[in-house]
Amino acid sequence: MPQFEIRKLINREMRRISFKGSLSEAQIRDSSLEVLKGYLRDIIESIVGSTEKCPHTMRVAFKKLHGRVEERFPDMENQDAKYIAISGFLFLRFFAPSILTPKLFNLQDQHADTQTSRTLLLLAKAVQSIGNLGLQLGRGKEQWMEPLHPFILSSIGQVKDFLDRLIDVDTENEASENQSWTPFHPSATIKEGYLQKRKAEGLHLISRFTFKKRYFWLSNKTLSYSRSPEWQVHTSIPVRRICAVERVDENAFQQSHMMQVTTRDNGGQLSTMYILCKNVNELNQWLSAVRKATISNECMLPFCHPGAFRGNRWTCCLQTDRTVRGCSRTHSAVTLGDWSDPLDPDTEAQMVYRQLLLGRDKLREKCLEFTSKETTLEQDRGTQKDPNSRQMAAAARLLEVIQDLEQAHKAFEHREEDERASASPAPQL
Repeated sequence: MPQFEIRKLINREMRRISFKGSLSEAQIRDSSLEVLKGYLRDIIESIVGSTEKCPHTMRVAFKKLHGRVEERFPDMENQDAKYIAISGFLFLRFFAPSILTPKLFNLQDQHADTQTSRTLLLLAKAVQSIGNLGLQLGRGKEQWMEPLHPFILSSIGQVKDFLDRLIDVDTENEASENQSWTPFHPSATIKEGYLQKRKAEGLHLISRFTFKKRYFWLSNKTLSYSRSPEWQVHTSIPVRRICAVERVDENAFQQSHMMQVTTRDNGGQLSTMYILCKNVNELNQWLSAVRKATISNECMLPFCHPGAFRGNRWTCCLQTDRTVRGCSRTHSAVTLGDWSDPLDPDTEAQMVYRQLLLGRDKLREKCLEFTSKETTLEQDRGTQKDPNSRQMAAAARLLEVIQDLEQAHKAFEHREEDERASASPAPQL
């Protein structure tokens, strides 16, 4: 949904003409209902007309989801499931929240006042009901929304047509396009704001005055900064040249909440820019944003220095060679998610094994249930198999894997006990 549509909606509500004179309560209610329908009509028209603005990656994912749900629920009574699988996500995670709290999506500078917030709440609930294809209507919940039910039901057809167009996308040549995946639209500003920056050159004497306040913009293409948001001259760093985005040790500059951005130029030379944030929340937000923007970069470094080169040595590892390989693994080399600790394969394997053991009894019950159903179907329909036979085979195979793991685990425990026994000193006689 375009940003200007939501802004227009909020501004119209803020300029809403108050009722004057001696209007009855019923007249006020009917008039408010028509105003609300007008807002909803604008919202739905904007949504159903935004097909081409949806990122290609999301459309491909929705198409695959649509196909899998249609394959899993082929019955006529479940025909809407393939639509709800997509619309429930889109409307719940994108459209309804942006209407309810526009400030969080940078659609408004301030939170709406109480009266406008009430209207936005009604609109968000109505839009969510439309996204759910009206399945919850008339079931005794939120009866105060009943006057909007006719409009909601009349909009379901438009939403289905919109979803059909949304998944009408070619996926055959997707791999050959050789486009880097990114979670952001190329023209979108992912994050912006004032930060303190300092380049890595000349770091022998560091004071708080060596960090310069600059306004930063991050997009899918560049990390740019200038003296102020209105300043015409920008310094831009191509995102594709960023090869490390990491925290900086506090003792490197005697400053908290710092990050470093390491880039590689066309000649292969590395350079580092240190960035000071106001607090830990701002630091985490910028780390997350830059890491997501560089998620498809192939030049990411596996090691870096979490400190700085000062006094002819690194503050982190005390090495005197400035070009020596980093002493700490980078985020891209050791983690699955933002701000995670380095992975311990043994610990992770143990956690997976423990979860499998906890679910073994329930899995066994499910496997027996599938077997019983298949036996009944074979008796009733001859050789026809239960459509759940594939799930049954997968459950049986997983049970075999759990049994093999349990045997291997017990053998390992026995071996460790034998090694401890043989290593312990013999008792004194």
